[in-house]
Parts: sequence; C-alpha cells; structure tokens
Amino acid sequence: MNSRIIANGILRAVAVLVGILIFLYFLYKIQSVLVYLVIATVLSLIATPVQRFLKNKLKFPNVLAVVITMSMFLLVIMGIISMFIPLIKEQGHNISLLNTEELRRRIFNLFHEIDLYFAARRINLFGELKNIDLTSNIASIPSLLNSFVGVVGTFSVGLFSVLFITFFFLKDTKMLHNVFVLVTPDKNEAKILNSLKTINDLLSRYFIGLIIQISILFTIYSITLLIFNIKSAVVIAFLCALLNLIPYIGPLIGGVLMILLTMTSSLEYDFQTHILPVTLYVLFGYIIAQLIDNFFSQPIIFSKSVKSHPLEIFLIIVIGGLLFGITGMIFAVPSYTVIKVVLKEFLSDNPIVKSLTKGLD
Repeated sequence: MNSRIIANGILRAVAVLVGILIFLYFLYKIQSVLVYLVIATVLSLIATPVQRFLKNKLKFPNVLAVVITMSMFLLVIMGIISMFIPLIKEQGHNISLLNTEELRRRIFNLFHEIDLYFAARRINLFGELKNIDLTSNIASIPSLLNSFVGVVGTFSVGLFSVLFITFFFLKDTKMLHNVFVLVTPDKNEAKILNSLKTINDLLSRYFIGLIIQISILFTIYSITLLIFNIKSAVVIAFLCALLNLIPYIGPLIGGVLMILLTMTSSLEYDFQTHILPVTLYVLFGYIIAQLIDNFFSQPIIFSKSVKSHPLEIFLIIVIGGLLFGITGMIFAVPSYTVIKVVLKEFLSDNPIVKSLTKGLD
C-alpha cells in the first residue's frame, strides 16, 4: 500500500465526514419543517380511520372524504382555542388592572394561614416560604405579553403548514409508499410495503387510543373541578389531561398544577375551612382519575394498539427519557413500535426478534 492510496483513503474519509456534517447542519436549519412533517404524519394516522370510513362505508369521493375529515380537525382545533380565549382575555384584563400589593398581600396571607395550620400541629413546613419574594417578577409580566403577537404569528404559520401537509398525506395515501419504493431495492419492496401497512395500522390505533385516554381524564377532571366551582375548570382540566401525554412525569406536573390553581382560585376564603378541604377533595378526584388511567386506559391502549407488554413499555419509555429527555419519553412507544415491525419483517428468524415481536403475529 503506497502513500497515494493512503492519501486517497484519508481524503475520502474526510469527504464523507464533511458530507455528514453538512447534512446534519441542513437538518438543523430545517428542523421546523421536520417538526411539521412529524405532526402532520401523526394527524394523518389519527385521521385515516375517519377518512376510510367516509370513503369505503359511505362511498364519498376521496377528495370529499379528506375535506370533511380536515374540517372536523379544524372544528376541534377551533374548539380548543375557544376554550383558552376567555381565560387569556380575563388574565389580560387582570394584568392591566393588576394591584401587585394586593396580590402580594393575598399570597402571603395564604402562606401565613398554611403556616399557622401546620404550626398548630407542630409542623414547621412553610417556615422558610416567608422569605421568598414570589411576586418580584410580576412587573415583568406585561413585557411577556408584547411577544404574544409574535408567538401567535408563528403558531398560525405552523398550523397552516401542518394542515396543508396533512391534507396531501390523506389525499395521496400512496405518497410515502412511492417514496420508499423508489429508494428500496426491488427484492425488499414487498417487505417495506408490508411494514408500512402494519406501522400505519398500529400507530393509528395507538394515537386514537391516546385521544380516548385524554378524553377520559379530561371528563373526570372537569367534573371534579366543576363540582367545587373552580374558576376556569374546563381549561385547567384540559391542560392537566394534555400533560398526561408525558409518561410518568406529566401526571405529576398536572397534579401539582391542579392543586396550585385550585388553591389560588380561592385566595379570598379561609384556608382551614375552605381552601384545604376543597384542595384535598380535588386531589382525591385527581388520584381516582390516575388510578383509572393506570389500571384500565393505558393497559388497553398498549395491549390493543402497539401489542407490547407493560414492562416492555416502561423500560422503553425510561430509556427514551434518559437518551432524549421528555421528547424521547413522548415518542418512545411509537418509535419502538416502528422498529419492532421493521425487525419482524427483515429479521424474523432471529430468536431475540422473534421473542420481542411475537405479539405482532
């Protein structure tokens, strides 16, 4: 081996490395587009059963079925946004008339009552909270509202992009298939197409199951909060239910959020006779909802959709969280399902793969 061959090998390695870096930089620059594609793919998977029902059962033309399906999506999105408009309007009005001294007085009165309640039972749980200036940043709230218009603009562009891409994913159902066929060798074409069909069916059931899961939690949360006349009960219930999409951590954050909002919505009442009992009742309702979710909703979703053992799902979510944080936890189950399907098609004779994918038969 002479020096010229070695030099050529080094140059090729450097060229490949530079090409990889350029490609990664390109992906970084178009990360927004990639996010739009991922969201549109998820929405198309959720909408596919509706479109198929309209097209196959009701004999609607394909374009009309897609238009009706997308219209249903828009109505749902508008309904969700309309839930938050009154809350945003109310908070904006409150901020414009904000009396920071009165707010500070109410907050510290609440802390003082909590401290007295526990001190009477010889528990110094909130002794240090008196030294915390919880309202030091209230004056900066109006500056945050100045960026709200920019956020709304970005959201509008993203929403339009996602809906536009979703429309064509639903209209041209063979689009992804054709892309994979073009880049796949002929000998693997059948396996790839079969994998895509299986993945589409499993993930469609999975995401629809998640919607059902969130709807059940939203209903229980709403009933619990409305019983005790908590302000903005429906919005709080929706936020806490949505947080459940984050495995394990989401329910904890949702519980803390619900408790805090329940307490702060009743600052004018006495802590021991009103705030504490109502908070405990709300917490009890939240725990009941979580028990229903953990022992009924989630097992049904995982067993019927992705066909994986609960322990298997737990380990995958933990690994996804360790590797990629909260995003990894959210996408761990769908990603693992895709990997399982592909492994089953291409390595079906492997004992380990056969053991992991036996539920996909």
